[in-house]
Formats: sequence, structure tokens, C-alpha cells
Amino acid sequence: MRVERNFVNNQFQETVGHETIAVYNPENETQIAQVTAASSKDVLDAVAVASQAQRTWRRLTSLERGEHLKKLADKLVEHAGDIGRVLALESGKSVEDAVNETIYAADITRYHAEWARRIEGEIIPSDTPDENLLLHREPIGVVACLIPFNYPVYTLLRKIAPALITGNTVVVRPSNNTPCSAFAIAQAIVEAELPAGVVNILTMDHATAETMCTHPKVGMITLTGSVGAGRKVLEYSQVNIAKSSLELGGKTPAIVAPDADLAKAAREIVASKTSNCGQLCTAVERVYVHESIKSEFTMLLKQEMESVQYGPRSQEPSYMGPLVNENARLNIHQMVERAIDDGAHLMTGGFIPEGKGHFYPPTILTNCRQDMEIVQEEIFGPVLPILTYKTIEEAIELANDHQFGLASLIYTESYRDAMQVANNIEAGEFYINRIPADPYQGYHQGWKRSGLGGDDGKHGMLDYTQTRLVVAKY
Repeated sequence: MRVERNFVNNQFQETVGHETIAVYNPENETQIAQVTAASSKDVLDAVAVASQAQRTWRRLTSLERGEHLKKLADKLVEHAGDIGRVLALESGKSVEDAVNETIYAADITRYHAEWARRIEGEIIPSDTPDENLLLHREPIGVVACLIPFNYPVYTLLRKIAPALITGNTVVVRPSNNTPCSAFAIAQAIVEAELPAGVVNILTMDHATAETMCTHPKVGMITLTGSVGAGRKVLEYSQVNIAKSSLELGGKTPAIVAPDADLAKAAREIVASKTSNCGQLCTAVERVYVHESIKSEFTMLLKQEMESVQYGPRSQEPSYMGPLVNENARLNIHQMVERAIDDGAHLMTGGFIPEGKGHFYPPTILTNCRQDMEIVQEEIFGPVLPILTYKTIEEAIELANDHQFGLASLIYTESYRDAMQVANNIEAGEFYINRIPADPYQGYHQGWKRSGLGGDDGKHGMLDYTQTRLVVAKY
């Protein structure tokens, strides 16, 4: 069994006298590790270390910081096998998928390193002829990074790479479900010779996380998580008026038009819904199919869903893996049962399998209504509710009749319909004839309760900066 220690100032900390957090493999429910639970003092010390390191880090040129990130990306690739094997154990992913996630994390690290020469301010015309207005982009200071369980390696680098290139330092809290991969990344940080104190990683309970987020030297809190977690972060940010960047829940609508390639749409929607067992913020969560093709398309969906086998991915990588824990499985199953009680028809799936592991079968619910919980609340599992529409205007209205606005998509061959949805959908991302993929040169920002701020691209990088206006009279 692995024993993991918190990582502060480029050193793994002593564990004597500390509480521990147990980490389990979700495919067989065996304990695979125990990690040190940081105390409030540990967190205060880590923030102080990060603040001290930031004074030196920010004085490096952005080009020098970029070179450090490139070295880190190289080490991530070099250690992708080790990191991937750890991630697979704690998440239930296949080793191949976990290694690929690490490679993708290295890619986004290199991408942000390339912003080194592009962190630009502005020269603004003044109303006075003998005066210049210069708008500088400056780092915020110490950033608290709260990492989710579903893509913990990629999301960790997705947050720390833009924070570091802009001159900030970070204190990271990985998910207590998947913390071991973060400490495997810490080893790569040491070998990449990133300056001490620039990245610090600690596991902790919620009370200690509050201590971290409300520290007066924490200038920004970035979270990928639930709406409830986002509300807590907003409470924390009020203490010191810290900046918040929140990527929260999603309920991606997929509109399927009668002129769509139905086989392609069914295949890709099922792939979205069953990838990582549906534990993805942009996974398709509700399908609006035109009433004229309802029977044909739901049968295609049923065939695709029933072709997906589930089980331990350590035994067969092509299987759909487990949910993160038993609570997640029970919550999803109870949502399915309530939907059936409310009039939904169970087409396939919808039961708790026997045996070890937090598995749940691919599930389809038809005869759903817009007001049902299964349509209004995030499922975060392999369950698809199906609804119908008559006109594209009705489809847009139904897709927008929601608390969330993260991603959305349509399958159609009609340019007119695609552009009508593109110009009226209430979501931060819209995909035409494909499932969401979060290109890291784009900007991943949610509308409504799906978040504040965003990740990726130029705008995601600039979210980690603040401005200083210099008014220069001459």
C-alpha cells in the first residue's frame, strides 16, 4: 500500500503525528494508499512558503518561467507511465487512458509556456496630449487550486500552468478520492528543478481547505467542481475579496435534427455518456430528438448503449469503468428510480450490479419531461434522458430552460438550423456535429450556474492576472 506525504517547498513532508486519508480503488474497493491529511498549521506554512517564493518567481522574465514549464512538460512525458499507473489505480481508468491524460497534461503545459512572449498589456489614448496611459498585466500572487477527481492530472496542470506562466505560485488541494497522482506529479516537479515553493500540494479535509482559501495571502481561488462547492468558494472569497474562477456543473443538451447522420450521432452521444462512466462536466446529459425520428433514433441509442460493456478496466481496457465511489452510484440509481416513479420509461440499464466495484450500467430513460429531476439536475453518470421537440425554436427553448450553461451541441446538416442555435444557445460552448472536447486553445467558460471565469486559451491565461494602470504625465 502506498503512503503519500504532502509536498511543500519541493520537499515531501514528515508524517509523524498526522491524520491520514484512505484512498480506495473504485473497481474493487480495496485500499491502495493512505495520504497525509494536512493540518491548519501545515496549510498556513504552505501559503507562507508560496508567498515567499512568488516574490522571486514573479521577477523572472516570462520567458524564463516558460522554460521552467517546458522542462516540467518533458518530465511529465518521461514519467507518464508511472503517473498513469497511479492514476489508473485510484480512478478506475485504464492505464492507457491514464497515461494519455498525463500526455495531454504535458501538452497544455507546453501550450501555456508558449504564452511567455504574449502576456500583453495595452497603451490607451489619453484625453490629455502630454500623457500616456499604460495598462500592465501583473500576477495576482498565491493561487489556491482545488482539483476534481474525474480528470485530476489534466485539471491540475490546466490550472497551475497558466498560473505559473503569469508569475503566480500555487497551493494545490487534490481530490481526496484521487490524490496519489498529484504526488506523482510532485516528483516530476522536483526532477524538473522548478524553484522551491512555486508549487505546493497538500491533501486536507474541508475545514482545512477553508483555512487555505481564506488566508489573506491567497489572492485567487480556482475550482473545478460542483455548484455546492462553488458556493462555498464564493463564501471563502468574500473574506479577503479573493478572485474566483469556478468551473461548475453541466447538463449538456444534444439536439438531434431529422436530417442528421443518426448513426454517427448515436455513436458519439453514447461515447460521450459512457467515457469515464459519464463523469465529465461536458458529457451529454439530455437528448432532444425531433419527434419524427424518435423511434428510429432511440433504438440506435439503445443498440449503442447495450454494446458498451462495463467492468474492471485493469482486466479489459475497452470496458466502461466504475463511478468514483458508492455514494455516487447510489445517488445516480436513486435519481433513475425517482424518474421512473415520475413517469419515465426505462429502456435499458437502471440497476445496481452484483459484486465488487462501483459499476453502473449504461442506462436510457424515455418519456421524460422537461420538469423532471433527471432532466434538471446533473447526473454525472452513464444515464441518458430522452425528450422530443417539434421545431428548432422549441429545441432551443428547451435546451435553454435550465440552470446550467456549460456545453451544448447539435447534429444537423442544416446550416441555417446550426447557426440559429449557435446564435441563441445559452452556453459557453457549442459544438456542431461532434461531442464536446474542450480544445485548450479555446476558452472553457460556463454560463449561469456553470461557473465564473474560465480555463484555457488566452482568456483563461489572463484570468490569472490583474491590471495596473500607469498614468504617465510628461
